[in-house]
Amino acid sequence: MEALRLNPGDDLRGALEAAARTGFVVAGIGSLAQAQLRFAGEPGPTLVEGPLEIVTLCGSLTPDGAHLHASVSDALGRVFGGHVCLGCTVRTTAELLVAPLQPGSLARTFDAATGYAELVILKP
Repeated sequence: MEALRLNPGDDLRGALEAAARTGFVVAGIGSLAQAQLRFAGEPGPTLVEGPLEIVTLCGSLTPDGAHLHASVSDALGRVFGGHVCLGCTVRTTAELLVAPLQPGSLARTFDAATGYAELVILKP
């Protein structure tokens, strides 16, 4: 396992994709100034204004991009969840636990059945 800490102003998804890791984000906590989440069945992200607490964060990381899901809560305790898009700005910190896998073991390719780039597990 590998622990990562993101700093104020970092983009949650952008930082994970820039790290070019292959593996799974198994846990994440911290706070966001704002979140851009794509809710189920929606074509694009929705802005959720902060301050927000990261309640859960998990997903997969490949050289072709990340597939991350998060739930966040606002100051009233309301919870919002969905796909993590660019624009989730760290407010104070984000503490992440990543389970790395061997480079070349995961990829993403377009799947005509879903219309998205989906995970492909490669045998090294």
